[in-house]
Amino acid sequence: MNKLLLPALLLGSLATLAGCSTPSVITLNDGREIQAVDTPQFEKDTGFYEFKQLDGKRTRINRDQVRTISDL
Repeated sequence: MNKLLLPALLLGSLATLAGCSTPSVITLNDGREIQAVDTPQFEKDTGFYEFKQLDGKRTRINRDQVRTISDL
């Protein structure tokens, strides 16, 4: 029974982590929309939002260019 407990806990942990990712849409002031894999993180020191696009590229956008950020 102990041999099955560890894999079950690992599988449950992975499922929980996968549920934490929330895809987002970033709407810019000029009307363009950018899809992000997760919620963008705002860096207070630089004034930029940083996020990963659907193709895996890390991207930064100035806060002044962002109109809205919404979850999909």
